[in-house]
Amino acid sequence: MGILSWIVVGAIAGWLTGLVLKGHGFGLFGNILVGVAGGLVGGWLAGVLLHLPDIVNGINFTSILVAFLGAVVLMLVIRLLRGR
Repeated sequence: MGILSWIVVGAIAGWLTGLVLKGHGFGLFGNILVGVAGGLVGGWLAGVLLHLPDIVNGINFTSILVAFLGAVVLMLVIRLLRGR
């Protein structure tokens, strides 16, 4: 997946995560970072738990869904560690 695809999927996944978790928001750049990290986490979890290699593979619904779910998991873990 190219860098532009990661940015687009990350922006969409980060924006959706901000809507669902009702945080203060991170702005466009922060949402992209959260979404890209979520794509990495979600892709790793899908590979480990569901044995689905390369699930995040372009700008499509599956990639956005996996990145979104990974970003939600990531943000919940960060909130647990921060004590919120």
